[in-house]
Amino acid sequence: MDIADIATQEFVEVDGQKRLAKVRSIFERENPKGVIVTDDGDYQGVITQQQLLQSHIEDGMKAAAMVKSAPKVERTADLRDVARMLIEGDTKIAPVFEGDDLWGIITADAILEAVIENLDVLTVEQIFTEDIVTVTEDTHVGRAINLLRENGISRLPVVNENGRLTGMLTTHDIVDVVVRNMDKPTQGDRAGDIERVLDLPVYDVMANPVTTVDLEDTVREAVELMFEMDYSGLVVTPEYDDSLPAGIVTKTDVLRALTYTEEEHMDVQITNIDLLDTITRDDIRRSIEQVVEKYQRMSVQHAHVRLHKHKEKLRGTPLIQCQIRLRTSHGQVAGSGEGYGAESAFRVALDRLERNVIEMKGMQRDEQYRGQLLRKLNEL
Repeated sequence: MDIADIATQEFVEVDGQKRLAKVRSIFERENPKGVIVTDDGDYQGVITQQQLLQSHIEDGMKAAAMVKSAPKVERTADLRDVARMLIEGDTKIAPVFEGDDLWGIITADAILEAVIENLDVLTVEQIFTEDIVTVTEDTHVGRAINLLRENGISRLPVVNENGRLTGMLTTHDIVDVVVRNMDKPTQGDRAGDIERVLDLPVYDVMANPVTTVDLEDTVREAVELMFEMDYSGLVVTPEYDDSLPAGIVTKTDVLRALTYTEEEHMDVQITNIDLLDTITRDDIRRSIEQVVEKYQRMSVQHAHVRLHKHKEKLRGTPLIQCQIRLRTSHGQVAGSGEGYGAESAFRVALDRLERNVIEMKGMQRDEQYRGQLLRKLNEL
C-alpha cells in the first residue's frame, strides 16, 4: 500500500524569514501537527510543537533557526517505508514530493487511520514501552521539562507517594500553561513570569483523570481511544488495577509495529539516524546480535535504538544519549548510556544491555531451579 491516497495538500507553510513568535501563534491558533518551512518557496524543513518547547531560542529569531530536517517522501512511497522514515527521523510529519515539487504532507495520524482496521491482531502488551519515566505530584515544572528534554519524550505519568497514577503531564500541557501565564496582565517582566511557572508543582499543571488502556486491549482499541481523546499516547495498566502504571503506548509504538519484518537478520530501527557518525546501521545490528547470542533461547522480535543529542560538546563532538530496547520472547530488556559521538554512546549502552541480558539469563535459571525444586517437593 502506498501513501498516494492518504497524503494531503492541507498544511501550514511559513517562510524561514518569519519570526518564531509567528510560528508559536500558529500552533496556539491552529494546533497543526507541524509547520513546513520554506525559503522563497523551496522546502527547508519542519518545526514541531515539541521543538518549540525544548528550545531556548527567543521569539525574535527567524523560523529558519529552528528548522528540523524531515525525510522527503515520494507521493507513491510504500506506507511501511514511510512509517519507518518518520520513526527514524523522529518526526510526526514529512513533506510529500511529486517529482521535484512539494506536493503536500504525510502525517503519522493519516497512516494510522489508514490501517486502523487491521490493528486488532495486535495487543498493547506486544508493542508498549515498559521502561517509563514518572514524576511525583510535587515535582516542579522546571524539573519535569528537564526530564522531557533529557529523555527525548513528550509525556510523564504523575504518581503519588504510593506510586499510584494520579495524572499525566505532556509538553502540550506545559505550553498551554506558559501561554496562559504570559497572556495575563502583570507588572513583572516575562523572565519573572516564566520563573513562576517553572516553580509550579506538576499537580497544578497535569491532566486528570488519566485515560488508560489495559495490557490485554487490542492496539486498535488503543489507537481509537487516542483519536477520540486527541492524545498521542496512553498509560498502560494491568487489567486488575488501572492506577498502577505498567508502561506507555504511543502512536510511535504503533508506527514501529507496522514496520516489523520477518527478515533473516534482526530488524533494527534507529531514531535520529542522522546522528550516526563513525558507525553504521549494520555495525549496530551485528553488535546487538552478538550480545543476544549469549542467551541462545532468547529470540529478538524487534530492536530499537534511540539517539538523543545534548548541547554539550567535547572538541566539537556532541554528547549523545543512546537507548537500546529489545522486545524478546522473554520480555523487554534495555540498556542506555552516554558518550561523545554516537558510536561511543552506543558502546556504553550496549555494555549495559549485555549486563541486563546476562542478568535476565540468570533470573530465568533461578526460576527453572525453583520449578524443579517444587516438583521434587510435590513428589515427596
